[in-house]
Amino acid sequence: MKAIIMAGGKGTRLKPFTASFPKPLVPLGDMPVLELLLRQLKQAGVDEVILAVNHLHHLIRAFCGDGSNFGLKIDYVLEDTPLGTAGPMASVLDDLGDDFIVTNGDLLTNFDVQEMIRRHEETAAAASIAVYERKLNIDFGLVEVDENMRLTGYREKPSYSHLVSMGLYVLNRAAVAPHLKPGVHLDMPQLMLLLKEDGKQVQCNHQHCVWLDIGRPDDYSSAQDLFENNRELFLKD
Repeated sequence: MKAIIMAGGKGTRLKPFTASFPKPLVPLGDMPVLELLLRQLKQAGVDEVILAVNHLHHLIRAFCGDGSNFGLKIDYVLEDTPLGTAGPMASVLDDLGDDFIVTNGDLLTNFDVQEMIRRHEETAAAASIAVYERKLNIDFGLVEVDENMRLTGYREKPSYSHLVSMGLYVLNRAAVAPHLKPGVHLDMPQLMLLLKEDGKQVQCNHQHCVWLDIGRPDDYSSAQDLFENNRELFLKD
């Protein structure tokens, strides 16, 4: 199984931390999040990885090298201009397998990738999306009114649960190929909707797992504590 990692973002939400190094190299204790991701992919059966890089890419190349330190073969594709979260796949599509993994370079989760691959193949999906149930808390009391602005109800600090994309996918090459053009910007949500419009099956895969969006300062702080105190959640011995 092959994987492509989107590691070209600037990590603007984590400034000033990401002014001098790329977001995939932000540390979790003694290990950059990208190293953790590479080791997890290796454990899931991945043997070849392509890193789509842009911002401060020389630092990522210097750290990852050819991948031999992680038991992987690593190649690189450089975006001259930002191509979105799906666009960089176009230039390397012929180097990927019939089904392949796509992931964000800052992914922090213990999601079972092997199980996701199994379900993807079992359902013969064009694409599979790893999803997480995220609770959103509203810090204000919500006032409900009718069309004449008369009070109809009041909810004190409600919370809502939604499924969100984790930035982890398994894709079928033949299904996505018609929508990918070298040098053309495309984001993953656009690609998923294009597949749906084509009548292709896009499967969402939900597991009970840990997931944090380390691009958010609050989540990044929580991630550091969680990894240092529960390293075994993310890496097998």
